[in-house]
Amino acid sequence: MVHLEQQRHDADEPAGNIAEPILSPVPAAWDLKDIVDELRLSRDVTHNVRHLGRLRPPPLRRAIDEALTDFSAALFPAHYGPPGLTPASIDAYVGETLDRGLTTLREQVRRTLPFSSAEDIEDDDLLRQSGEITRLFAAQLPDIRGLLVSDLRAAYAGDPAGTGYSEILLVYPGITAIIHHRLAHALLRLGATFLARMISDIARSKTGIDIHPGAEIGPSFFIDHGTGVVIGETAIVGARVRLYQAVTLGARSFPADETGVLVKGHPRHPIIEDDVVIYAGATVLGRITVGKGSSIGGSVWLTRSVPPGSQISQAQTRSGAPDG
Repeated sequence: MVHLEQQRHDADEPAGNIAEPILSPVPAAWDLKDIVDELRLSRDVTHNVRHLGRLRPPPLRRAIDEALTDFSAALFPAHYGPPGLTPASIDAYVGETLDRGLTTLREQVRRTLPFSSAEDIEDDDLLRQSGEITRLFAAQLPDIRGLLVSDLRAAYAGDPAGTGYSEILLVYPGITAIIHHRLAHALLRLGATFLARMISDIARSKTGIDIHPGAEIGPSFFIDHGTGVVIGETAIVGARVRLYQAVTLGARSFPADETGVLVKGHPRHPIIEDDVVIYAGATVLGRITVGKGSSIGGSVWLTRSVPPGSQISQAQTRSGAPDG
């Protein structure tokens, strides 16, 4: 007896292709007929959670990661590009790298669009939509770089241990996370929501920082250290905000409709105004506002709005002193 085993490891697969199924023998001692029948029943009837519409090639995480590497290199070629670039060759390198990254991105947009649509999208529409999203995304890259430069400068200004921009770009997880986030956020706003979520998960696996691509983050943003930071989907973060490790900007409650199903996209995460600092381990929950210029101390649990210029400590929240 033999069965079809789908090759899941795409490390050797050319970008844009799906690996061919591999025939592999099943030991004769394994009687799989009943199990196969029960699994088919689970898929088709009992526990059917399939995506509506036609089965299409899935997105390739490795290809998405390669495109992100290309975009990082195109945005900061002196740091993420190859050695030996010169003023005479750098533009050609950036153009070639962008072309490769955008070509890969367009294919992954095409593959992911059906996963975030309730309707079956025709192949011609998929090609058209993925091309348009990729074109609009490419046009935003200069503005994205401008935001990232403001983040880079904020990291250098906000960390006395930082020796220079090169160190921050190459070894700071907060910068890696915000590069991924700004790219993912742009794609989400263009309609590539599933792909944006995949990018945020790639960033989380690399840095330990979990930023939903829907979060709106202003310029000059800095996450120091970073491990364990969580920023929810509807969070709004102003300019020149600094977070430390294990900070959570989360939801306190989850509104449901009349049938008990959670309402998607409801504003439920904090608004952090300009020039706020939130120290390690602080948890800020719900659709509250942390006023401009406030400082939230380490390990504070904050569920009420605070006015501009507030200095909130753990002792205040433990004693029940008003914090807003």
